[in-house]
Formats: sequence, structure tokens, C-alpha cells
Amino acid sequence: MHDTMRQRIADGRLFTDYCEGLPEDRLAAKRRMKRFNELDPADTEGRAQLIGEILGTPDRPAAAWIEPPFYFCYGTNITIGDGTYVNVNCSFIDDGRITIGRRVMFGPSVNIATVSHPINPAMREFMFADPVVIGDDCWIGANVTICPGVTIGDGVTIGAGSVVTHDIPAHTVAVGVPCRVLREIGERDLTEYRPGMAFADDELVQETLAAREI
Repeated sequence: MHDTMRQRIADGRLFTDYCEGLPEDRLAAKRRMKRFNELDPADTEGRAQLIGEILGTPDRPAAAWIEPPFYFCYGTNITIGDGTYVNVNCSFIDDGRITIGRRVMFGPSVNIATVSHPINPAMREFMFADPVVIGDDCWIGANVTICPGVTIGDGVTIGAGSVVTHDIPAHTVAVGVPCRVLREIGERDLTEYRPGMAFADDELVQETLAAREI
């Protein structure tokens, strides 16, 4: 007995997506995507509800925020942690699973791909998938591309325009094509938001901290 295509996808083996209900699932996802991207910007409750439907958690209010337009294949293969913000024009190709932690910030036009094709031209119609994992408290800059199979650790900053082809360790700054670790996040990053400009001296920070204590 052959494994199902869904099992082959989960196992990282070659698959095709034109059978076993996958086309119907994608069509339903496209309809949800169309509704989401055409929603009135003032309808924040409707947007939160649709985010739950897109992610396959309609009974759980969305604790993440996604700005339209947003593009995906299924949506239900995406998990997004509380407090995460996804900016405009992001595209998450979720044939494989995409797991995003809490309080992650995405700049505009970030691409996440979980699926690839064989280099052999005769086999190009087939695909294989590897999951992508992004830890808590990351900042993914504008126009970043994250490739299949990548894990990004907690607290990472990925510079704008980077192409992430391999794992990035936690608490680092990484940039480039291909993306490489530039340096670890240090004490100065935790005390200053720009060189010579300390969080402790900023009125906005003090007002925010005071409001949180109320």
C-alpha cells in the first residue's frame, strides 16, 4: 500500500499536489485569502476572525496580526505565536509546515518557502518539502527570503534583503546573500537603540514602562 501524498510531504519525499483533496484544499485557501485581502481595513474584528480561519484555528481568536495583502498555499500549515506581526505583501509557501514563535516582527515582502523541486529537468514537476521554524522575538527585515528546511533561533535579527539558506543560531544578527551571522547580540544592543542613544534616556520608553505598571 502506497503512502498518501500528505504523508510523503511530511516525510520530505517527492510528491505531487494534484490529487487526494490537495487541489480542493488550495482552492478553499485561495477563497479565504481573497476575502482577507479585500476586507475593509476598518474591520479589525473581521480580520482577526479570518486570520483564525486561515490558520485553521477558527475557534481561537487570533493573537497575531497580519497586514494584507498576504499570500499562502494552504494557511493551515502555518502556526504563528502570540504577539507576532506580519507586514504587507508577505508570502508563505506552506506545503510543508511553517512554525513561527511569539513576538516575531516581519518587514514587508518577506518570502518563506518550504517546498523545492529537483534540479533534474525531467523530474521538475515533482516537489519535496522541508519545514521552516522561526523562534521567539525575531525581527525579519524587508524582502528577506527564507528557504526550505531553515531554523532561525530565538532573538535573531535578519537584515533586509537577505536570503537565508541555512540555520541561524539564536541571539545573532545575520545579513547577506547567502545570509551569514554578522555578530552576536551584545550588551550595547540591549541598552541602546542607536549608538549613543540609550533606552533609559528616552521619554517614550519611560512613558511606556510607566503605563505598563498601572
